Amino acid sequence: MTTVLQQAADARLAAIDLGAATRADKDRALLLMADRLVERTEDIVAANAVDVNSARENGQSESMIDRLTLTPSRIEAMADGLRQLAALPDPIGDVVRGSALANGLELRQVRVPFGVVGIIYEGRPNVTADAAGICLKSGNAVLLRGSGSALSSNAAIVSVLRKAVADAGLPADAVQLVDASTRDSVKELMRARGLVDVLIPRGGASLIKTVVEESTVPVIETGVGNCHVYVDAAADLEKALAITMNSKTQRLSTCNTAESLLVHAEIADAFLPLVLAELADAGVTVHGDARVMAYAKDAQEATDEDWGKEYLSADISVAVVDSIDDALDHIRHYGTGHTEAIVSESITATRRFASRVDAAAIMVNASTRFTDGGEFGFGAEIGISTQKLHARGPMGLPELTSTKYIVTGNGQTR
Repeated sequence: MTTVLQQAADARLAAIDLGAATRADKDRALLLMADRLVERTEDIVAANAVDVNSARENGQSESMIDRLTLTPSRIEAMADGLRQLAALPDPIGDVVRGSALANGLELRQVRVPFGVVGIIYEGRPNVTADAAGICLKSGNAVLLRGSGSALSSNAAIVSVLRKAVADAGLPADAVQLVDASTRDSVKELMRARGLVDVLIPRGGASLIKTVVEESTVPVIETGVGNCHVYVDAAADLEKALAITMNSKTQRLSTCNTAESLLVHAEIADAFLPLVLAELADAGVTVHGDARVMAYAKDAQEATDEDWGKEYLSADISVAVVDSIDDALDHIRHYGTGHTEAIVSESITATRRFASRVDAAAIMVNASTRFTDGGEFGFGAEIGISTQKLHARGPMGLPELTSTKYIVTGNGQTR
């Protein structure tokens, strides 16, 4: 048995005990995990510095380095995420529905853990703590396969988490780090059907496509985010400017950052000079269509690739559209089903947009950056699902569960 398969087998055994753990057991472990992360901040930052220095030497972009970097405040935020999870209700054992049948049988459908969850992710080592915490709270053992770029960071974090889990009286193998020094480990994880119950990829389009197409283990797809902000003819321009800038510049390297701006032709003369000046001041490069180019001296002419691109950088594609239906067509063609926003004071326009856009989240007069488990009040999330089976949108604790039926009788036979 390979190392990965042995880890999966060990996780399966750990999942038995973890699935039966009480909320008190799991919350105690989460709080201890949080405290230990803070206590070991210096060690984790030192390990992270190894990864960051290596990334710089390899010429990684600043946005990718930002995703990789851990600071004391980011580690504190990771710990806070675990504490927030401890404060959330435990979904395990919740009755989804129940009834008494005519024959006297009592039927209950209850939430149960998946069992063993594999997470394949890129860059951000904070995902390591988030994923471990949300899986533990939902009763799942987790196999964490981060990227080679975060090798030292993830090893330091998981070492701290495993010790805390064991000290809290739960099996340490409920949290395991899969070797990221070779691509073979990803292939083995994707082929571990029967040992791993579900895989969740988090990262770029290439990673997600590979896992979805090649895995024999069931996959919950977390998609890339080519998110749009559409500024309607009936938009409040002050709101539109604030929402556009927050959606694009609040943090460049996240999947809920706006990558495209669509402006209705009727308000282009009033709005484009304002927003283009703000984007320029923020250091954002505009990739525009012919009409946008007339307003922006420093804009680059947009290519078809630009319209469908998740930049994760200080770039945005901008187009002028003649109607809301043109905006809908553009989003339908280039969107990734993540988050789409409309800015408009027209109820008719916002309803049309919300009913006709096919995405996990629709923002009406609000920033795309709100598509987030924490912002939605779910606590730390495992990812944003853009698929339509099982889970869609920010995946909190309930989305990390399945269900089973418990039927109680008194001697009934069929």
